[in-house]
Amino acid sequence: MEFLLDPQIWISLVTLAVLEIVLGVDNLVFIAILSDRLPAHQRPAARRLGLAVALITRLMLLATLAWIVGLTQPVLTLFEQPISWRDIILIAGGIFLIAKSTHEIHGSLEGEEDHGSAAGKAAVGFVGVVVQIGIIDIVFSLDSVITAVGMVRELWVMVTAVVIAMIVMLAAANPLSDFVSRHPTVKMLALAFLLLIGTALIADGFGFHIPKGYIYAAMGFSVLVEALNLAARRRRRTAPVKLRSDL
Repeated sequence: MEFLLDPQIWISLVTLAVLEIVLGVDNLVFIAILSDRLPAHQRPAARRLGLAVALITRLMLLATLAWIVGLTQPVLTLFEQPISWRDIILIAGGIFLIAKSTHEIHGSLEGEEDHGSAAGKAAVGFVGVVVQIGIIDIVFSLDSVITAVGMVRELWVMVTAVVIAMIVMLAAANPLSDFVSRHPTVKMLALAFLLLIGTALIADGFGFHIPKGYIYAAMGFSVLVEALNLAARRRRRTAPVKLRSDL
């Protein structure tokens, strides 16, 4: 039990847990967008199930560290660029994200989705939404686990950090999804984030690594601007009506 008294272990645990939470933001945004297409009473279950799939996927990947390391070995060359199984998964996941986000944006702009209609919500299958969440979970889990393996050697630290991150994400999933559902402009911004993330995944798969800090800085700035817009709209709605005295 001496390792529990090692401050370096605890620093690694906290650092990795925070990093896993940050990396999980992408997953939360995707879950929020997809679950919004379900009837209201099914959304919390879909979010919990989606995060449970993400947790199971991460733990399974952590249990096969040797296989994870093997995924980074090149298996083919494309345009003089070595491509590994990890790259193939990232490229496929990026294409899926871009296609899904584009479809959602098109539906929003063309008025093809009616969230106020019970029939429209019933047309979306619960299983279909969970399957889509599971597919993209594999991509996000792979990125998350490879990061964990690169930072920490102790398996129990990786597992603990992943579980802590999932607990935080589970607590944040419903409030975040409800907020996105209530504000159409926030939903459009979230879809734009998914387009950005999908593009970054494809670029990473082809060897053009975009630092995560740049992506999250752009997302953070966009969120700040949208927060100011929401505050301005709320102030206009609550401002008292002033009557002109010269009439």
